[in-house]
Parts: sequence; C-alpha cells; structure tokens
Amino acid sequence: MDSKKKESDRVKEGQVTYEIYAEMPDDGQRYEVIDGVLEMMSPGPSTSHQSIGGEMEYILKRSCKSDYIILHAPLDVILSQTNVLQPDLLMVHRSRTSIVSERGIEGAPDLVVEILSPGSRKRDKVVKSKVYAKHGVPEFWVVDATTKTLEQYRLSDIGQYDLLNLFGSEDFVVSDKLPCVSFQLSDIFQDIWQ
Repeated sequence: MDSKKKESDRVKEGQVTYEIYAEMPDDGQRYEVIDGVLEMMSPGPSTSHQSIGGEMEYILKRSCKSDYIILHAPLDVILSQTNVLQPDLLMVHRSRTSIVSERGIEGAPDLVVEILSPGSRKRDKVVKSKVYAKHGVPEFWVVDATTKTLEQYRLSDIGQYDLLNLFGSEDFVVSDKLPCVSFQLSDIFQDIWQ
C-alpha cells in the first residue's frame, strides 16, 4: 500500500524545480518538492494537529520572539531548486533574516518541527528528515500526538540526525542550540480532542 500511495502522491513526472512549482495554478491542494519530485501533501491537518501547532507556536513566540522569527505552515522552505518543503513550524534566528523573503524561507532554518499525522509518519520521520539533514537544518523536532512525545534530533558532524532527546508529556523541552526554548511538553497537548 505504501508504494501505491507513494506513486499516487507523485504528481508530475520529470525534474520539478522551484520555478515550475511556483508557477502551478492554485488547485486547493498543498505540494512539496522532494529531490525534484512534486508530491501532494496529506489533506488538511486534523483539529488536534492544528491545536498542537498553535499552542507550540504561541509558547515559542512568548519566549523566543525577540531572538527568532517563528513561522508556521503553509510556508515554503526553499532548501534548493529541487527541495521545497513545508514544515509545520520553523524558527530562524534574527541574525539570519537574509534567508527570509516574500517567497518563503530560502535556506536552512535553525529549527524545523513536524507534527505527525496518521498519513505523514513515514514521510516526516524518514523522507523529510533526510532532506532537512542534507541541507543543514541543525535541529529537527518530531511531535507525536498519539504518544504525547517530542523527539529532538541534532545534526551530526557527518550530516545525519542523531536522536538527542525523547521528551515525554511531563518533561521540559530545552535546547542548548536554542537557549530561549523551555516549556513543559504537556502544555502543547492541553486542547487536543482524541
């Protein structure tokens, strides 16, 4: 089933660049370009996904807004001409605002966050994480509403992500690379309806 789904998610044959992607007419769907392949994203996020993303953005803005630009999907992160992703949340240090443009984020954010949905688990944890690592995103978080956990990955010297921490619901999320980050994980799950 994964191979059938994967084939149906691939929308356009041949190498797709940012320019081709940007010129596509708006058909109400969301797409990403991964290694030159245009792929359709899952349907709109669930209410729990939206709630988690909103709470996390609010918490991060309260503590990090003076040092970081904090943005949420849908927003293009243009990592290269053939890799354009839309993470759920991202942070860019204000000293690096040169990568923020009207088109989106043109380069590697300091942090990307993916909130898992039933149909996005493999895509977020395997496919997209490899692209983020390849393009030098230093920190990558995966939030799982089902297990109420946050996996914190750090880019290693060899260009791969290492699992640095697995935060449970009652843990405080911190990052030595993002010193403004400090919140209890349970705070982002307070309004989910599962």
